[in-house]
Amino acid sequence: MASKLNPYVNVLDGRAREAVEFYQSVLGGELSLMTFGDMGMEGPSASMVMHSMLETPAGFTLMVADAPPEMVEVTVGNNISISLSGDDAEQLRGWFDALAEGGTVAMPLEKQMWGDVFGALTDRFGINWMVNIAGDAAGAEG
Repeated sequence: MASKLNPYVNVLDGRAREAVEFYQSVLGGELSLMTFGDMGMEGPSASMVMHSMLETPAGFTLMVADAPPEMVEVTVGNNISISLSGDDAEQLRGWFDALAEGGTVAMPLEKQMWGDVFGALTDRFGINWMVNIAGDAAGAEG
C-alpha cells in the first residue's frame, strides 16, 4: 500500500460531529466515527468525537475530532488549510460554495495570473480551505 497524507482536523466547542457531517454533506462519502464514550470514557466528554474518518468518492480522506481542552490545546488561526484541486470545475465550484455557507470567503473563485481559477475561504468551523480549478477546465469564467 502506498503512503498517504491525510488532514486531521481538531474542532473546538464539541462541534466535531457537526463539522464532519457537514463535510460529508459537501464532499459525499462514507463516514466512520467513534466517541470517547465508545472507548470507555464517562462524563461530559463521553459524547464527543474521539476520531472520525470521512472517505470520499473523489479519493479524499479527512479525519476530524473534538479537542477537549483538558486533552488537546488548539489555537484557531492560519495554521492549517485544506486544499482541493482538480479539473472538474462544476464539482469544485459546488464544494467551494457549500463550504462557504456560514463561513467567510477570503478570496472569491477567480481566474489567477497562473491561469487557474483559485479561491480561499474559512468555513463555519474555522477551517481554511483553498480551491484550485486547473487551467483549461477553469475556462474564461472567474
